[in-house]
Amino acid sequence: MAQALDIERWNLECEFNNLDHHTDLNGADRLIVRRGQTFTISLYLRSGNYQPGLSSLDCVVETGPQPSEENGTRASFGLSAVIDTSRWSAAVTSPPGNTVTLSICSPPDAPIGRYTLTLGQSGRIDFILLFNPWCPGDRVYMDDERSLEEYVLSQDGIIFRGSAKYPVPTPWNFGQFESGILDICLKILDMNPKCLKFPGKDCSKRGIPTYVSRVLSAMVNCNDDKGVLLGRWTNDYSGGVSPLLWRGSVEILRSWDRQDCLPVRYGQCWVFAAVACSVSRALGIPCRVVTNFNSAHDTNSNLVIEQYIDEKGSLMKSREMIWNYHCWVENWMTRPDLNSPDFNGWQASDPTPQEKSHGVYCCGPVPVRAIKEGELTFKYDAPFVFAEVNADVDYFMKKADGSQSKVTHTSTVGQKISTKSVGSDAREDITHLYKYPEGSDEERATFEKANHQNKLLQQQQQDQGLHLTIKVGSDMRKGCDFDVFAVVTNNTQSQKKCRLVFGSCAVSYNGNVGENCGFKDLLNVELSPGAERRVPLRLNYSKYGGLITEENLIRLAALLMDYSGGQPKLALRNIVLDNPEIKIRILGEPKENRKLAAEITMQNPLPEPLEECCFNIEGANLTGGHVISESLTSSVGPGEDAKVKIYFTPTHSGLRKLVVDFNSSKLCHVKGYRNVIIGK
Repeated sequence: MAQALDIERWNLECEFNNLDHHTDLNGADRLIVRRGQTFTISLYLRSGNYQPGLSSLDCVVETGPQPSEENGTRASFGLSAVIDTSRWSAAVTSPPGNTVTLSICSPPDAPIGRYTLTLGQSGRIDFILLFNPWCPGDRVYMDDERSLEEYVLSQDGIIFRGSAKYPVPTPWNFGQFESGILDICLKILDMNPKCLKFPGKDCSKRGIPTYVSRVLSAMVNCNDDKGVLLGRWTNDYSGGVSPLLWRGSVEILRSWDRQDCLPVRYGQCWVFAAVACSVSRALGIPCRVVTNFNSAHDTNSNLVIEQYIDEKGSLMKSREMIWNYHCWVENWMTRPDLNSPDFNGWQASDPTPQEKSHGVYCCGPVPVRAIKEGELTFKYDAPFVFAEVNADVDYFMKKADGSQSKVTHTSTVGQKISTKSVGSDAREDITHLYKYPEGSDEERATFEKANHQNKLLQQQQQDQGLHLTIKVGSDMRKGCDFDVFAVVTNNTQSQKKCRLVFGSCAVSYNGNVGENCGFKDLLNVELSPGAERRVPLRLNYSKYGGLITEENLIRLAALLMDYSGGQPKLALRNIVLDNPEIKIRILGEPKENRKLAAEITMQNPLPEPLEECCFNIEGANLTGGHVISESLTSSVGPGEDAKVKIYFTPTHSGLRKLVVDFNSSKLCHVKGYRNVIIGK
């Protein structure tokens, strides 16, 4: 008869197991392992010895508030001769004796979360189980080590903002391994409405990455639930802080946890996406933040965004918008629910609350490949994402007498779709993953499949008449005066006489226009056949400085009306004004657990003094999971340097990113960063 092992105590070997399971950055004070992979614990017997074939041990693992074998949240198993990686199993891998090395393995589709392991009558062990992108049997398996380093283990990154013509890299501290963050990520799953209503069913589905990423898409915003962030797209951030204040996800997640799940105020698209990326990586799902420039918000699913301008070229308010850029995330996983391996890989998921999906503010996951192929019936929310990168834009001019006419324009939705490159801070253009080359047979086939008739019709129309474009210089810094140009070309064989309206206004990144920054109305622009006219518009800091938002965006619009007839022509361009460069110098030899100093300098580019100047720094494994601030006691005059020295102590070796943010009375949210290699 088998003799049950009489266990006195055990050692979870957290340091070894966590390192082996790529969870060591979470610390070694508790057991955190990945599914489908063996972990090993040491058992010390009170009496007797382990004897192969004669000793027994009854093991029970449970997760969630209502564990059951039927739902896959409870499993009972004994000792096996060898580990079976397809189910919960245990095997002794040590020789007979009073110390037992016990290897345990979960199936690669086990629900993730907090588990208890009961060892016979001896006691319970607590551990956390995560997705395992290193395991070929896991749906999130990724077979490239450099990609795993980037999309799972990297705690910092770059998010691209700005404009299609001028993408601006913004550093971000994802911080998924900082103290307490994993617990907060598991709490997010526990607070989702599906779990609160049907906890047993919800926990049973946590082995399915499509389910988990869809839950995260809903829970990162708070529109239907106790989610993490409240969005705001006005310039009034009372009761919270501007989304541009955030440098990373750690402070946001800790605030949500500290405030008993009250939403953190405020977020916008890149903040929602960055927090979703942090949580996904913490749980073990490979994830990256993606930026789509000139992103369409199509509210009626007709793949056409209708925009209206007045006779001065000013945009009139509309629910359907073209966002200067929009950020979402991509998660890596297989899609067995779609019955085709062609749609495995990157899945787009958008946590920014824009439209409801099945009654909830969430979006995705949808295969990026399905967007490229025009497969709009695929789960989840393919039509909305397809419109974001492919919608057509129709402009109409509303006249004073109430009539309206269509306007010819050249703006294109879905440009320079961008993400951070693997292993470097460079921008990787991934537009080809979402769209076929413009004008190609494959693109035409995709539009036909998606019933995008407006786009097909537009492709057949080529305009050979008057041509209008906007040109800018290379030096457009905040605080400076500079010129922009409307360029009119007469491609006809006849003399042309036109009216040119050329204006500029402040604009937010999601397309809401503000006050006029400069305007010109030329009633008589004459062009001989083949001629070109370059019309300058001066933008003065004294005018635009108090009007533009923290995003430093100005919208340029040129409207050309031919007195001899034909549709008016519209040219649009959003420009981003450069903030000054933040220079960061590391003083001392960067080593683990050794105090370092960062000397940080920034020159005031404005023609007026800066008051209340403050630098903030943070970095994963650099600043102890906290923001370190240093304020200046005096004002900084025009052309003068703001300069501080801030001390910090790195806790882990390797390549780390120190993120810096500068704020003052007149110049806010200037970002900078420095990559630092920390030695052991």
